[in-house]
Amino acid sequence: MFKSNKKLKFYKSKNYNYIFNCKNGFFMRWGKNAEHNPDFSPVGPEIMDIEISTICSRTCNWCYKSNNSIGRYMNFNTFKKIFDKFPKTLTQIAFGIGDIDGNPDLFKIMQYCKDNSVIPNITINGERMEDVYYDKLAELCGAVAVSHYNDKTCFEAVEQLSKRGLKQVNIHKLLCRETYKNCFDLIDKSNNVKGLNAIVFLWLKPIGAKNIFIQLDSLGDYKKLVDYAMEKNKKIGFDSCSASSFLKTVKDRDNYKTLETLVEPCESTLFSYYINVDGIGYPCSFSENQTKGVDLLKIKDFMREVWYEREIKRFRKNLIGNIDNNKCRMCPIFDLKLKEK
Repeated sequence: MFKSNKKLKFYKSKNYNYIFNCKNGFFMRWGKNAEHNPDFSPVGPEIMDIEISTICSRTCNWCYKSNNSIGRYMNFNTFKKIFDKFPKTLTQIAFGIGDIDGNPDLFKIMQYCKDNSVIPNITINGERMEDVYYDKLAELCGAVAVSHYNDKTCFEAVEQLSKRGLKQVNIHKLLCRETYKNCFDLIDKSNNVKGLNAIVFLWLKPIGAKNIFIQLDSLGDYKKLVDYAMEKNKKIGFDSCSASSFLKTVKDRDNYKTLETLVEPCESTLFSYYINVDGIGYPCSFSENQTKGVDLLKIKDFMREVWYEREIKRFRKNLIGNIDNNKCRMCPIFDLKLKEK
């Protein structure tokens, strides 16, 4: 049974259930009972990750997408053709963009999502921002993340969005050897950033033709960062790729069980799906060119041709079966384990 209105989305069945608050982003999923977490959503993804532009003037030398100022974007008509194939049970879309003006149809796309009871979220680089962009993001988005490249640009964007009433404004910070010390500095400096919800540390993946940075390889170093943030009473988050490492660092804490409930390991093809700027779908953005893609513009039946497509089912089976000692699903593509030193 599925019900939806402007405030709530609710799906109920014997082994898979969820409730989603469209106003504040609260989401709860359960299986045959409150203690059971289903392996995957049988009715399609709960959240989509969609790249709508590759245009970015920053040209960072660690960008796994190798984006630059000469890129391309997904126009509204293309987006609508793809969106209209999604199951109605979809709750949110996380949009990927470089420069905020890298897609002239951005806000038209977001408005279409909201008109169809899907909440748009986005990660921005903080560059080229103007009042009109801040106003529209605060009006349309459930959450906005600002990537941290430098303090001034990032902090200004966070404060401009939060003062317009947006509650879920986060900072995304790349975590690797080269940025490790800077992550501690960011925790300290965040005291002075008004309206910041949390700092989310993103794990560097070993991909990208331009990427010259190196993954953090020590669990001990990772634990120092987690401990430091918690000692400072800072709200932090980590991407799904870091789930297992995070749980290892907090295993001896008194509130471990509570922290465990807040962690979502890799959910690619289980509860989420990625689509690139050309409308080609993959398990996640890091699996592009690592796995076979599906052209969303050519399919007619999303559930049959995407969610239950043979390669997707194979990826899903491998992911569900790749469990570590923390009961976390581990990436079936990259080795992201940290050395316990």
